[in-house]
Amino acid sequence: MSQLISNFPPDGVVTLNRVIIKPEYTVDDLQERVAMLCENVKTYHSDTGFVGGFVAMNSGAVSNEGSTIGQPVDSPLKDKEALIITFWKSFEEHEASHRSETFQPLFREVLDLCENGNEEIAYEMLWSGKAYSEAEAKAAREAKARYAA
Repeated sequence: MSQLISNFPPDGVVTLNRVIIKPEYTVDDLQERVAMLCENVKTYHSDTGFVGGFVAMNSGAVSNEGSTIGQPVDSPLKDKEALIITFWKSFEEHEASHRSETFQPLFREVLDLCENGNEEIAYEMLWSGKAYSEAEAKAAREAKARYAA
């Protein structure tokens, strides 16, 4: 498996939180609270299982080429929905991080702005990879043209 997240073990765990922001809160509110939470995780759990993570905001764009539910032009959750995705060495280490005294108060502050409560799903990584370099992409196309049936 090619690694997209540096030092992420092949048997690692990916967790996903889907946050829908309550109407009385803003993206800035979410960013501030999640930044505090992420800094805590990096500080206290980088040596106890945390590998990395990212937060992504719904941009409103909907891919008509990648969607099979008709031809929507934008998402109604633009600037209201975010994904918080983290990478861990094990599920047990992830769970221990959530039980820490420093984590819980910050976690509750994020939950306060969530319209949808919170359900954090853990996934096992099946594949990750990064794009080919320009030379690798050219070689891959040439190999496909030569050997693919």
